[in-house]
Amino acid sequence: MYERSECPSLQRFSIVVLTISIALSAAGIAVASPSRPPKYDHVVVVILENHSFDQISQAGSAAYLGKLAKGGAVFENSYGVAHPSQPNYFALFSGLTQGVHDDGMHSFARPNLAARLRAHGKTFAGYVEAGSPQKHNPWESFADAKGFEKSLTDFPYDYARLPSVSFVIPNLKNDMHDGTIKQADTWLKDHLGGYANWSRKNYSLLIVTFDEDDYHNENHIFTVFYGFGINSGRYSELIDHYTVLRTIEDIERIPPLGASVVRKAIGSAWSRH
Repeated sequence: MYERSECPSLQRFSIVVLTISIALSAAGIAVASPSRPPKYDHVVVVILENHSFDQISQAGSAAYLGKLAKGGAVFENSYGVAHPSQPNYFALFSGLTQGVHDDGMHSFARPNLAARLRAHGKTFAGYVEAGSPQKHNPWESFADAKGFEKSLTDFPYDYARLPSVSFVIPNLKNDMHDGTIKQADTWLKDHLGGYANWSRKNYSLLIVTFDEDDYHNENHIFTVFYGFGINSGRYSELIDHYTVLRTIEDIERIPPLGASVVRKAIGSAWSRH
């Protein structure tokens, strides 16, 4: 079921889970009891680039992300699964890195989130800002995920018209790859701030995460969930891109893809709506 290259990562993740769980228990830190995520009408995922958890979470670094963090759920132990960028996008979209270790051009005929949603009567769109490269638009690499890409200018003003699941991909100037943290933070507020506010009262969810950190071995990234049914706070639950994918799959009630089958959906942060 899994590529050989995935197995060491899965083993390391399990070891880290156990290690952190023991450490938290010894320190007397409580971990929220797991519960199933609610059924959302819309899930929007925004992927930013190449910055560590510490770079984003430090005070004054990113004002709007800080606002989302204050009103949402921040996962303090969130990690990318690889370096460089592209395998992380594949992991989040297909449950596997597809054995890719570069940012080159690739083509696959393999299962993926867009096709699986369609097979179960759900909808998907990848909203792409002009200038975003293929390495950041994972559906462009999958044979049965054609036709799902839309221009960011098509992101609806009437948020109720959004698909079941959407990915939003800024270009290199606005995703922190080439531009500054402040520039991307402002872009996020300008383009997703309206949806974020709307989501809190309309059974919808905004996920903002990063592909990878600034190239450290830990690959520690910032991830925040914001919207309806979220208990705000900082959570110690250990997650990665496969965990986020599994959470989306559980929300949509679709079978898990690739390595997400051995993950559990995020269990903390959900309120009892």
